[in-house]
Amino acid sequence: MSFSVYVSTVGRMRLNCSLLFLCFFGISLADEHNHLYEEHEEVVLWMNTVGPYHNRQETYAYFSLPFCKGTQTEIGHYHETLGEALQGVELEFSGLPISFKDAVAKKEYCSVELSESGYKAFAYAVKNHYWYQMYIDDLPMWGVVGEANMDGDYFLWTHKKIEIGFNGNQIVDVNLTGEDKTQLKENSHLSFTYQVIWKKSPVEYPRRFDKYLDPNFFQHRIHWFSIFNSFMMVIFLVGLVSMILMRTLRKDYARYSKDEELDDLERDLGDEYGWKQVHGEVFRAPPHPVLFSTLVGTGHQLLIVALLSITIALVGDLYTQRGSLLSTTIFLYAATSPVNGYFGGALYSRYGGKDWIKQMFASACFFPSLICGTVFIINFVAIYYHASRAIPFTTMVVVACICLFIILPLHLVGTILGRNLAGKPDNPCRVNTVPRPLPEKKWFMEPWTIVLLGGVLPFGSIFIEVYFIFTSFWQYKIYYVFGFMLLVFLILIVVTVCVTIVCTYFLLNSEDYRWQWTSFCAGGSISGYVYLYAMYYFCFKTKMYGLFQTVFYFGYMALGCIALGLLCATVGYVGTNIFVRKIYSTVKID
Repeated sequence: MSFSVYVSTVGRMRLNCSLLFLCFFGISLADEHNHLYEEHEEVVLWMNTVGPYHNRQETYAYFSLPFCKGTQTEIGHYHETLGEALQGVELEFSGLPISFKDAVAKKEYCSVELSESGYKAFAYAVKNHYWYQMYIDDLPMWGVVGEANMDGDYFLWTHKKIEIGFNGNQIVDVNLTGEDKTQLKENSHLSFTYQVIWKKSPVEYPRRFDKYLDPNFFQHRIHWFSIFNSFMMVIFLVGLVSMILMRTLRKDYARYSKDEELDDLERDLGDEYGWKQVHGEVFRAPPHPVLFSTLVGTGHQLLIVALLSITIALVGDLYTQRGSLLSTTIFLYAATSPVNGYFGGALYSRYGGKDWIKQMFASACFFPSLICGTVFIINFVAIYYHASRAIPFTTMVVVACICLFIILPLHLVGTILGRNLAGKPDNPCRVNTVPRPLPEKKWFMEPWTIVLLGGVLPFGSIFIEVYFIFTSFWQYKIYYVFGFMLLVFLILIVVTVCVTIVCTYFLLNSEDYRWQWTSFCAGGSISGYVYLYAMYYFCFKTKMYGLFQTVFYFGYMALGCIALGLLCATVGYVGTNIFVRKIYSTVKID
């Protein structure tokens, strides 16, 4: 069912290029954002969005339902950040006059005559368990639209009881209670009332968000056990890699040294095998070097962005500010564009690439184009549904300006630096002119088998943390244990490197020199396992329904999995590259 949607464009029109950096940092000079009030000063009640409870991301403007506004029509200030716009935050002034420490007795603020269309809209909302969100001083409140009884009658909560806790001259607590259950009938008269109660609270301002957190869920023993289990996996894998490096390679070196003592006839009659035999092929440029360097460069950038975002969130408590984490991530991605250009351009140059401008544009545009393409499809569905998640045109202009005037120039600088500072080949072995034919081997030593198995252990190391992240994003939990996330992220990096090194060793030992793409894809195969788990989570852990929520879920989960895959793939390739260079640099090659 579609609703007539009231769209407020006043705040969104502020998101233009002249306020680009203001949107990044979420800076505001408005009094509301100082969180300091004088007695009788205006306190703004913002109405955000309304939507079905089981579809958290399917939200609509609050006044898309036939609610009515209060008597106050003027507003002192309003600010919207880029992150808020992209997340579908639709703050609209409620019109309810509220002043600091001034209690308001129960009184009517508006009334409506419920027409047939209005009745159907409210009935649909109640039937589908619609809830709404409001903000006072950046503190959220939630309420349900109404409820239904067993006889199929629908009721609406028409009274809002707002309790506000204050400590000194700051608001530290807000609560909303819906009262006065009124039955919905066509052509009936509905009166909406509100009440404001001020209470002195012992809660300190820095701790006012603690009530929204769920330590019993996020700091459960299972969470701690998963961290311990992942840590033990790291110890096991590091030990395995150390055994390969210290024992197996030592035997290989001894065997190859013995071969050097033989004369040419004995060496020809001997049974030579192993990774040394492909020394003339192992540093050959991989197929599709433009694509490969583009993916590796993007992976380097995503790695830096992920580490910085988690660290900033850990230190800065970004979960307390609407859209701040997303705004910070966008800023970091734009600012780290030289990292992508540097590593991608240097790698392409080392592989003998000549068309560096093509590689630069491909690397700069690959991930933003992937995001924009996915978001365009989701945005099309959101517009069809008249959902608040539909991204406005002005926000698209801002994002386009970021790509054209920030990401692309910084990427060009990084590419030039990479080609000139790290673009010369420094392989320990020369590359043969004629490629060596690949020997026949068993199916379990084929690259595709190694790629499929390469993501199992990395996924196992983050499985529990993925569940907590999914629950916080797709359900009604606020993720705040970024210390856990940072630790699991570091564990994932170590596990991925160890797994790809082991996989590459066995691949080279079977005299298959296609290790670049194999190590890259083996590290990135974790994304496939995470996406399969996302399918399971959608079917068995949520009650989501409808086209919009389904497209939104699987679209953004695909983006997240691709980003994770590129990150882990790059980590695996870099670790393997160091390993391969090390073993071939310590062996005497004719």
